[in-house]
Parts: sequence; C-alpha cells; structure tokens
Amino acid sequence: MESQQLLQIANDFGAPVYVYDAQKIESQYHRLTNAFSKVEKLQINYAVKALSNISILKLFKKLDSGLDTVSIQEVRLGLHAGFSPEKIIYTPNGVSLQEIEEAAALGVQINIDNLSILEQFGAKHPNTPVCIRINPHVMAGGNSNISVGHIDSKFGISIHQLPHILRIVENTNMHINGIHMHTGSDILDIEVFLYAAEILFDTARHFKTLDFIDFGSGFKVPYKKGDIETDVEELGKKLTKRFLAFEKEYGRELTLMFEPGKFLVSEAGYFLAKVNVVKQTTSTVFAGIDTGFNHLIRPMLYGSEHYIENISHPKGKERFYSVVGYICETDTFGTNRRITEIKEGDILSFRNAGAYCFSMSSNYNSRFKPAEVLWNDSKAYLIRQQETFDDLLRNQIEIEL
Repeated sequence: MESQQLLQIANDFGAPVYVYDAQKIESQYHRLTNAFSKVEKLQINYAVKALSNISILKLFKKLDSGLDTVSIQEVRLGLHAGFSPEKIIYTPNGVSLQEIEEAAALGVQINIDNLSILEQFGAKHPNTPVCIRINPHVMAGGNSNISVGHIDSKFGISIHQLPHILRIVENTNMHINGIHMHTGSDILDIEVFLYAAEILFDTARHFKTLDFIDFGSGFKVPYKKGDIETDVEELGKKLTKRFLAFEKEYGRELTLMFEPGKFLVSEAGYFLAKVNVVKQTTSTVFAGIDTGFNHLIRPMLYGSEHYIENISHPKGKERFYSVVGYICETDTFGTNRRITEIKEGDILSFRNAGAYCFSMSSNYNSRFKPAEVLWNDSKAYLIRQQETFDDLLRNQIEIEL
C-alpha cells in the first residue's frame, strides 16, 4: 500500500489502527498454491490464531482455503464465517478431553498431540477419524519461542514414541486418517524441512487408512530490507516430487496439507500510530507514540523487528530514533532506528503487522484495543471498531463494599 493511502486511513479512522491489504493476502495464498500446483489434492488451512477477524476469515473462505484452529472458540469462529466442518482442522495443545469431544461433535477434523488424550479419545470414540501430531525433533527455525518441532517442545508426540502410538491405535481400533507435523515459524533452510518431511513419510507407512499428510508451516517472511525468506517455490518443486513418489508407494491418492498463518497475512498488515512526543535525552532521541505493547507486543515478547517508516514525511532527512510506547514500563518498539525526521503529530507505519499482532493485543493499562481496517479494491472497510470505555466495563460486576 502507498503512504498516502495509509495516511488517509489514519485520518479517516484515527490512530492507532491496524490495516490489512486484501490483495497481498490473496497473492500470498496463490503464491503457495502455485508452488504446489502439480499436487492433485492440495489443501491450505489458514492458521486462525495469526489473525482471527471474521472478515479476514471470510476472505479466506472466498479463496477456498480451509482453517487450522487451536481452540474451540476458533472452531466456532470458522463455522460462523461459513466454513464447512470438513474444511476445519482442530489442533489444540494441553486442552481437556471434553473440549476435544466438543469439537468432534461439531464435525471438524480432530488432531491429537499427546498419548494420554489419544488413548482416552480412541477408547470412547473409535470410529471418529483422528489425525496424529508428530514431533519430529527438528529445529527448523531460528527463534526458540516460535519453533515447536524440537526435542524440548511441548507440542506433538515424540517420533520415538511411535510404538506407543501404534499400540494405542491397535488396542482401541481407532481410525487414523491423517499424520501431521509443525516445525514452527521461520524456516531458514528448506533442506531441514525436507528432512523432517522424510520422518513424517516414514511414520505414515505405519498407517494404512490415511487421507492426508499435513506438513504444518513455518514459512519465513522478510521483516526488513534484504532479509531472507523461505523459498516456497523451491520447496514446492522438491516436496512435490517427493510427495508424489510417496503417494505412488502408498498406493492411494492423498491430500497434501499446509497450515500457514504468518506467511499469508504478515506482510499484508500495517500498524499506524501517531507520535505524541519527541524527547531528547543526554544520549537518545525518543519518539513516543500513542500505543504500546498492549497493541503490538511482539517486539517486547519475541524481540521481533518491524520496519518503521514515517509516512507523514517519507522523503525527509534521516535521523536515529528509539521508538517507544505509552505503557508504564519498558515499552520499546525499536532502538536507534534510522527514520526520516519525526515531528509530533506524525504517523508512523509498522510493517509486517498482519500476523500475531492484533490477535495478541490486550487492555493493559486499561487502554482501548484499536480499530481494524481492510483495504480491498482501492477502498477502506472498517472491520472492527475501536473499543470504548463501555467495552472496558463490559462483563465486570460492580458490588457494594
């Protein structure tokens, strides 16, 4: 999107505000499907946790995407958005058997990632199709906070526990229709991903009634100029060749699944904030903005880097700033960033704000959550109103003391 378009949105809807470019989401989706165009049965399941606004979900439905969900609430959001149950896979972690049974009753695909629940669910519901999440013990990403396929991860059933899985399946006579892995975000080397895929193929040979193999996601997107990203086209060529060979060996047609979140929506998102104050100290120039980690926590939580641009004066002289928020504790978005000269009242734009940004926002310091806007066909649509004081009081119960 152009700076003038973003400035107009900030003027029309106020700041802070999240903006999502529908065309970029669609192009990322088609980029992935084109990379695997030679696979007869391909299903992309958008990871709802990345950005769960109902209008975003409806956009993915229009693209014929499925959904990857991790909670019963996300399942219900998907159904509310019009997705059929068979287009939704439910992959929770650490939830109760009751929640899994609730999801199964809604008709969605169940994906189980621990032996205890697998045995309990299989004993009670042997005829319900179940996918099994395997932990391949592969570190595919560069950030331990978001890599989930390594040996110390809480996610998935260890590949070394395969004999236990097979014993449970045999004892309960349950129907296993899928095998799944997810290495986590920021895949830097597709060869490591392909190595993990081989582990999944080896596991799949033990199950004779599979309908699909789910390779998860974790495709890295660039966060700054010159940053590396996952080469999905090269991955498409290599994994397609290997998948088709396995499919022939397996003796039946299988669906190849992925569950991208960040890859599809991260680069489509912009977060716009107004500069409240420019503060010169003895060593630093701070740009204090009208937001904080209550709205965008990733830099403080993960150390993630979001490119920051002064869209009010994009052609100005560059200076170095530390961009900080208004939360009453350390609240830093970027230190010593080279940004065109900032004045109070300017609008700063944070790139890569589509994934895990609004969805992780909070009301910390009793601040309102911001609005969300979808840019589609050269028009801005409000898809979430900014909260009000009434929203802060909603669900609270005042008692007389």
